[in-house]
Amino acid sequence: MSQEPQRVGLVLARASQVLGEEPFYHEFIEGLERVLTPAGVSLLVKVVTDRAAETATYEQWAERKQVAGVMLVDLSPHDERVPLVRRLGIPAVVLGDPSTADGLPTVWTDDARFARDAVRFLAERGHTVVGHVSGPLLFAHTQLRRGGAETEAGERGLTLITAEGDYSQESGRQATALVLSHSPARPTAIVYDNDMMALGGLETISERGLRVPADVSVVAWDDSAQCQLAVPTLSAMSHDVGRIGELGAGAILDAMRDASADTVYEAPKAQIVERESTT
Repeated sequence: MSQEPQRVGLVLARASQVLGEEPFYHEFIEGLERVLTPAGVSLLVKVVTDRAAETATYEQWAERKQVAGVMLVDLSPHDERVPLVRRLGIPAVVLGDPSTADGLPTVWTDDARFARDAVRFLAERGHTVVGHVSGPLLFAHTQLRRGGAETEAGERGLTLITAEGDYSQESGRQATALVLSHSPARPTAIVYDNDMMALGGLETISERGLRVPADVSVVAWDDSAQCQLAVPTLSAMSHDVGRIGELGAGAILDAMRDASADTVYEAPKAQIVERESTT
């Protein structure tokens, strides 16, 4: 009898961002491998361009018995991948809110709370008109962040100006242009859903003849090394992304031993790291 494959699969359907533009997944994968490799489990990563290709990948992996478990990322509400992996009999862990997982184990970051924290941070510094440049609103974590930001702004009587990006630097440029065009009052601070969009935002702000932070404060998300290399350095909602990867690896190893587990593994609390981009 052949030995069961000791591989964990991860499919990424954000091709342009994953292949060099978005630091999050580099750090997440490093965290996964820090736990999987000593356990004798390898990580099989496949980058695809859309959900149809992702579905086909899971079906192929199951048919060929190529993986012993999978990590699911960037889930939407009522995501079809959850019943799919159940039907295929593949142990799986969701990186996201438990509400998206329908009983699968989850590695959970409280996106709504952390978005509230970011808006509160700016409100306490006197900002009354705040922008939020989000990722794609089809993702559950984006919806939770947007809802958290709207709730905090509403409770504090702030105006929240929103625009949607796709996590790329170029989308950050374009979304920032939309936010800064708001009338009658433009925002004096903008929160971005990842570091790369914040870097694009810095470019657009400068092109408009505005200064960071004198005219517009900027808060990024995730806090990769890019935040400290930016000019000015970027304040950020800082997650220990590597630790999130380690939790994900531990969760999938648990799921491979007991596919009926529905444990919630809570990630460490994110914290605002204040740098030169905010006043």
